[in-house]
Amino acid sequence: MVNPKCVEKETPPVEAKPKMEQEKSRGRQIGIMGGTFNPVHIAHLVAAEQAMTKLRLDEVWFIPDNIPPHKNAPLTSAKDRATMLDLATRDNPKFRVKLLELFRGGVSYTVDTMRYLKEKAPQNNYYLIMGSDQVNSFHTWKEAPTLAKMVTLVGIRRPGYPQDPQYPMIWVDAPDIRLSSTAIRRSVATGTSIRYLVPEAVRKYIIEKGLYLDETNI
Repeated sequence: MVNPKCVEKETPPVEAKPKMEQEKSRGRQIGIMGGTFNPVHIAHLVAAEQAMTKLRLDEVWFIPDNIPPHKNAPLTSAKDRATMLDLATRDNPKFRVKLLELFRGGVSYTVDTMRYLKEKAPQNNYYLIMGSDQVNSFHTWKEAPTLAKMVTLVGIRRPGYPQDPQYPMIWVDAPDIRLSSTAIRRSVATGTSIRYLVPEAVRKYIIEKGLYLDETNI
C-alpha cells in the first residue's frame, strides 16, 4: 500500500510552464449580468447564453444588486434572490453567481463593482451584458463614461424596440422573449401559472417559500 505522505505532487513538465503563464497573463473573457433577479427568469438565462456563445466568453457572472439605484419596488430578501439564482444556473458550468454587491451592502453601483473586479484581476476582459431598457438608460448610470471605458458594452437586441445607445455597443441577437420579473411576481400574486417562465427549481422554491403572494409589493 502506498503511503500518501510519500507521494509527491505531480508537477507540470518544464515546457508547459511558459504556456500556463501565458494563459494566466492573457486572462479570461467574462460576461457580467447585473440586476435584482427578483426573480431570475428564462429571459435572463437565454440572454446570458446567447451572449456567451456568440462572443465566445469563458463565463458569465450573475451579480445580484443589494439596493438597485434605479428601482423603488420592495425586494425579496437577498438570501432568497441569491438562492434562486443558484438554482437557476447550477446546471450550466459556465454560469457563476457572484454576491459581491450583496456583501458590500448599500446602493449597488456597477462602476464600483467593476473597479473592484479590475483591481483583483486586471488581466481579465469584462463584457457588461444589458437588456434593451438598460441600453437606453445607461447614460444615466453612475460614472457612465468611466464605466464604458472599463468594460465592453453588450446590448441584447430586441426586435421592434427602439435603441438609442450613447456609447459604443456590441449587439447580440437573441430570441424575443418579452418577460419581466414584475410580470412573474404579478402572476404569482394572482394565482397564474409561471411554469416554463422560470426554471422549474426556481418555481418550486417560490411556492415552497410563499414568495410574491402579497400584491401590494408588486
